[in-house]
Amino acid sequence: MSHHPRTAEAIWQDADLPARRLAGVALNPNAGTDVLLRLLACDSAAVRMVLCRDRDLPEEVVNAVVTHPDHRTRSFFGANPHVDPAQRARLVDDAHWLVRAWLAQGPGFPHGRSELPEHTVVRILTTYDNDDLGTLYRQVPKSARWTFPSHPEPKVRAFAFTWWSELTPREQAALLADPDEDVRERALRHDRDLDPEYVERALPDRSCHARTHLLMHGALSHRVVEQVLAAPVGREDLAMIAGNPSLPLDVLALLARDPDPHVRETVAGRTELTAEQRQALATDADPAVRTRISVHPALTEEERSAIDYQVGSDETFGHFDIPASMYDPARSRRHALSGHPLLRRRAASDPGLPPDLVALLSSDSDLGVRVLLAQNHPQAPAELLLDSFLEYTGRERWSLTTRPNFPTEDLAGYAEAADPMVRRLALLSPQTPPGTVDRLSADPDPDVRADAARHPRLSRRRLGELLDDEELAHRAGANPALPASVLNRLVASLAG
Repeated sequence: MSHHPRTAEAIWQDADLPARRLAGVALNPNAGTDVLLRLLACDSAAVRMVLCRDRDLPEEVVNAVVTHPDHRTRSFFGANPHVDPAQRARLVDDAHWLVRAWLAQGPGFPHGRSELPEHTVVRILTTYDNDDLGTLYRQVPKSARWTFPSHPEPKVRAFAFTWWSELTPREQAALLADPDEDVRERALRHDRDLDPEYVERALPDRSCHARTHLLMHGALSHRVVEQVLAAPVGREDLAMIAGNPSLPLDVLALLARDPDPHVRETVAGRTELTAEQRQALATDADPAVRTRISVHPALTEEERSAIDYQVGSDETFGHFDIPASMYDPARSRRHALSGHPLLRRRAASDPGLPPDLVALLSSDSDLGVRVLLAQNHPQAPAELLLDSFLEYTGRERWSLTTRPNFPTEDLAGYAEAADPMVRRLALLSPQTPPGTVDRLSADPDPDVRADAARHPRLSRRRLGELLDDEELAHRAGANPALPASVLNRLVASLAG
């Protein structure tokens, strides 16, 4: 078989109207096990793809999927983010390379339920080719990260380098002296960036990824620093070394006065700056430099407020998926009480922020603070979530509707809004009248039409029309208003 199987997009593009309708049925919450098994047995690759990849499945159907004779069908299941990963793990020893590759690749972003059992990850590491490992690192359970550095299997120990910076000095030293040559070599490759002589020898003389990595993260010798200062290869070279922790302080002082504002902005992020250097950067001619130094941890609130910084709201405010354990509660409190909106934004991103600070930041004057709180705190209040959605129009706006407390009651009035994304709010509400849902199913915006086609209050007449609509048949097929009898009749009509 070719190592270039048809893409999911191509499979869907080739699907005819009946197949698209049945793909919707595959996602319908009223589809029972018998319906799902009949869909799994049909001829359409598009139907099997949607069924195996895009929903949770009862155990009887999972059993049929993992033993399905078609390897493409099994491969779709390997990347399913909705099922228990232990079910996907049943494919670990599949006979076909494509199935194994999709299992190692795992669910795309957002990852959904992605962490495979530790014994499955070990099996993959010890039996798969390196080329098949895909994005396996995203599927390793956090508990396994502590066992891998001392695992009896060399290939598993070698994978611990994925988290090299999180390993203890003792673990790093053990891997550098590992009895396995390949493990030692990989450890050396991670460790040698800390050797100035190695960095000097290995530094490419042209702009490339390797040069960027070494200038930003490698141990810089005086010779390398002098070369970069005297004859930078690229315009970003000076900014790269300006952020390198090994840069000598006298050179840092020199770069604080560099004519390139990007270099000075990078310097402004360094904690080692003296009071005089901070003061000079606080009055820099470039607003980005002034803004960067204005959040320096050594400054007092009074010093921050004296700086002419600029904070805009034209950026992305999204969900960061960073656990509360990664935040310092005392620092988050200081930041929440700061007069600086960028520090309050940092506090607003902390999912562990206590209730008093959630209440405080919910009425913050800065849009970024309010939206970041709404996107990241599990107890963000419903009013804040809705108001943030209505005011924020940047990327990841719709993800606000997926937050735990987002309101779904009394949204029908938004069906008249000029903004199509606001019109979609009406389709989150179960009380929206059937006539309104019917009208929105013919909306000029494709996302509005798609949401309306799945709304349970879509009229039976309109739902019947959409089941024959090339664009919306798959959405209509998933509509929970379709009774099991209709689903059975639709499945009975399939060929194959």
